Amino acid sequence: MKILGNLLWWLFGGLEAALGYFTASFAMMCTIVGIPVALQTFKIGLLCLWPFGAKVTETESPTGCIRIPLNILWIIFGGLWAWFNHVLFGILLYISIIGIPFGKQHFKMARLSLAPFGKEVELNF
Repeated sequence: MKILGNLLWWLFGGLEAALGYFTASFAMMCTIVGIPVALQTFKIGLLCLWPFGAKVTETESPTGCIRIPLNILWIIFGGLWAWFNHVLFGILLYISIIGIPFGKQHFKMARLSLAPFGKEVELNF
């Protein structure tokens, strides 16, 4: 069922969204300052590529308090727009009964796109 859900997800915009996140990640990787942000957009792109069966978990790495200012900068410079986009599509998909599983995936991505530092994506194939 996960494979069918992911195939339908790819057909109806998931592949395009993942390519957009990967392109943004590559563009940010060209600068040294943008490398931490590029890693986070790549993480969201992976979740966009394979949302059914993936889990978003808190990391246990001792990064200290640096994730809080990085998440604040992330929210200011684009994370809020990504979050709003995923919430809007999640709400629109919840209107129809068929779209509820896809809406759940958008809400999962919205949680990650609001504050990606300190979280990791586990893909279960």
